[in-house]
Amino acid sequence: MPTLLRAIFVPLRLCVGYAGFQDENGKSSVQKNGESSVQNREPRTQNQVSRTQKMNHPRHDTYERHVVLVSPEIPGNTGSIGRTCLGAGASLHLIRPLGFSLESREVKRAGLDYWPKVRVTVWEDFEDFRKKMNPQKNEVALFAKKGDKCFWAMPRPARLFLIFGSETGGLPRDILSMYEHATYHIPISQEIRSLNLSNAVGIALYESLRFSKPFHGWCEASES
Repeated sequence: MPTLLRAIFVPLRLCVGYAGFQDENGKSSVQKNGESSVQNREPRTQNQVSRTQKMNHPRHDTYERHVVLVSPEIPGNTGSIGRTCLGAGASLHLIRPLGFSLESREVKRAGLDYWPKVRVTVWEDFEDFRKKMNPQKNEVALFAKKGDKCFWAMPRPARLFLIFGSETGGLPRDILSMYEHATYHIPISQEIRSLNLSNAVGIALYESLRFSKPFHGWCEASES
C-alpha cells in the first residue's frame, strides 16, 4: 500500500472500529468491528443508590433509639422533644439537674396529650445513666456545635444513643472527653449560634432512622 494511502486509511479504520452514537431513545451505542452494542447511559436509579448506601449501613430487623438530654433548661423544648420521640418510637432520657419540673404547664403544653405516653426516664447524673444503660463505643453520637464530624456520618447500629447538652451550655467537657470519637455537628451558617434544641433532636433522630424499615402509622395501608 502506498505510504500516503496507508497514512489516511489506518487512522480511518481505527475510527470506524469504535464508533459511538446515541439513538432516538438517548441510549449510547458503541460499534466495534461492525457489531453494535447498545449501552444505557442513564443515571443510577434511586434503588441503585439506596443499595450502595445500605451496603455501608446494613439494615437491622429492629431499631432502638434513645434521646439523651443532659441538664435541659427550657420545658417547652423537652415537651416537644418528647412528642418527637413518641412519633419516632424512641425513648427519652433526662439527666439531672433539670431547669424545670416535669409537672410544669410548659412541658405538658408542648407535649400536648402525648406526654403521658412518652417513654421518659430521669437520671440523677450522667454516670448513673451510663452505668445502667451501658452504651457501647459504637452506640453513641454526641452533638455539639464544634463536633468533629458531620451528623450524616454518624453510625446507625441497632441501638443508638443520641446525646445533647443544655440549651445555653451544651455538653459538659467531661462527657465530651468520654466519647471523643463520636462527636458530631449539624451544619449551620455563621449567621446563627445554634439550632433550637428541639429542632436539632428531630433532625438527628430521623437521620439515624434513614435505613430503618418504614413505619409511618398514617399511610393508607394501615387504615385498611
